[in-house]
Amino acid sequence: MISVTRLDGTKFYLNSDLVETIESTPDTVVTLTSQKKLVVRESPRELIDGIVAFRRRIFAIGPQLVDR
Repeated sequence: MISVTRLDGTKFYLNSDLVETIESTPDTVVTLTSQKKLVVRESPRELIDGIVAFRRRIFAIGPQLVDR
């Protein structure tokens, strides 16, 4: 999950596994696998960086869970 901000300033968490595309039109539009579209304040680069950071945390924890 990554934190994103709607244009009205409210924050919410987005399941990054559901992101299909990210466009800059100039607003950032995130299209989900359900075809639902979300307009957010973050740039495409910020979203990508957030998704990469989230997945790095998940994969770093994974090996620890297997060793138990």
